[in-house]
Amino acid sequence: MNRTRWMVSALALGAILMSGCGLRARYQPPVAPQIQGDTEWDTQLEAGALAKPADDDALSHWWSVFGDPNLTSLEERALKSNLDLRKAQAEIRQARANRDYYSANLFPSVAGTLTGGGSKTAYAPSASGGSGAYSGSSGGSSNSLEFQASWEPDTWGGIRKNVASYDATYQSQKESLRNTMVTLTADLALDYIDVRSYQAQLAVTSSNLVKYRETYEMTVEKRDSGLASDLDVQQALETVQSTEATIPTLETSLHQSLDAISVLLAERPGAVGRELAEVKPIPVIPLEVAVGIPGDLIRRRPDVRVAERQYAAQWMQVGVAKANLYPTLNLGGTFTASATSFFNVFTSSATAISSVTGSLRQTILNRRALRAQVRLQNALLDQYEVTYESTVLGAIQDVEDSLKAFEAEQSRRRSLAQAADSARNAAEMSRTLYASGLKDFLTVLDSERTELSAEDSLVQSDATVAENLVRLYRSLGGGWQ
Repeated sequence: MNRTRWMVSALALGAILMSGCGLRARYQPPVAPQIQGDTEWDTQLEAGALAKPADDDALSHWWSVFGDPNLTSLEERALKSNLDLRKAQAEIRQARANRDYYSANLFPSVAGTLTGGGSKTAYAPSASGGSGAYSGSSGGSSNSLEFQASWEPDTWGGIRKNVASYDATYQSQKESLRNTMVTLTADLALDYIDVRSYQAQLAVTSSNLVKYRETYEMTVEKRDSGLASDLDVQQALETVQSTEATIPTLETSLHQSLDAISVLLAERPGAVGRELAEVKPIPVIPLEVAVGIPGDLIRRRPDVRVAERQYAAQWMQVGVAKANLYPTLNLGGTFTASATSFFNVFTSSATAISSVTGSLRQTILNRRALRAQVRLQNALLDQYEVTYESTVLGAIQDVEDSLKAFEAEQSRRRSLAQAADSARNAAEMSRTLYASGLKDFLTVLDSERTELSAEDSLVQSDATVAENLVRLYRSLGGGWQ
């Protein structure tokens, strides 16, 4: 009868153990949203943008397409010293340590204890004895070495899934580092373009200011000769003064952009002021830009890869919650060696005692809470899946918007270049005619203001074209190795 009960119990335990195999389902990545025209962009590519595969190596150093040594140097320095990158690297080390810590649960735990002690007893003299000195003593010692081992076999795969979850988190942190690189390289390039843009605007303003002063002096001479009115002089002076007033604002914006670059390099504000003090042109865009296809973003964009790894980590947590529904098997054992001499503890003459224990523990009264935990983890998994899909759609939108802005600004820039040429010609003609007395001062005033506005708009458009290309490279996930 006892044998029959034992066999029934063994079969029941085996059935329980075999039921855990269902928990070991392989990870299934989230499905990317089906985008119409997955092999082409919705935006019509013109003006040098090509829907051909982008070279990963070139994309990782996209700033080199501008051919600007200063920009290249700044980008390389930022990738070595930026504080956000250093923080992200520390977070990677933290995630790796967490994974390694929980990986230790896959193996037995062993602890050792070494103890020692002794006693001594002194005997008093008998009543018929002498002076009262102790007549003798006796003593003994006890020393032991004990090893304790315990192990929880990963019967249901819960421990392995927990380790896999932390490993996915570790990989997510690595992708977050790459995402920080993408943001850093783009922000630095945008600040650098701003520096060159403000320098160019200052040059345009200063150049026009010289012309306005010449016009003002000419107007004063014509008034003194009776050929112009005091109103003309005041209007010419107002143009000079209002133009001078724009210079401090531009200089402030220039210094702010320089300070932003310094901070990205982990240096004190103002550190790159001398380095970039020499006025140089706004970086020129290349003739062709390979933008790849939408499907490339899933493998290249770090934020998409972060979302996928976070989904993977949560997938494993669902498995951990399911494993908690099943019994836990614990194995333990002790080994104790005892001897009267401390050094004999380590020899074969010591007295040895060993024991092995095993237990099977199953939660009974809070099964409802455990099942609720499974539902909770599944709900979180659904949220991470939605986040992944949203991230992919956002990535597609970023590229589409960047492509449209890149194309539109180039078209706008061509029109502004023509308008600036026309405004310069009109302003020169109006000054000549005014000096000859064939045009009134109002015509000169209007044409000069139009000239400055057109040239300033052209400079800003040059900067915007370059910045839109930077944003396009950022949306493509460029800037990390």
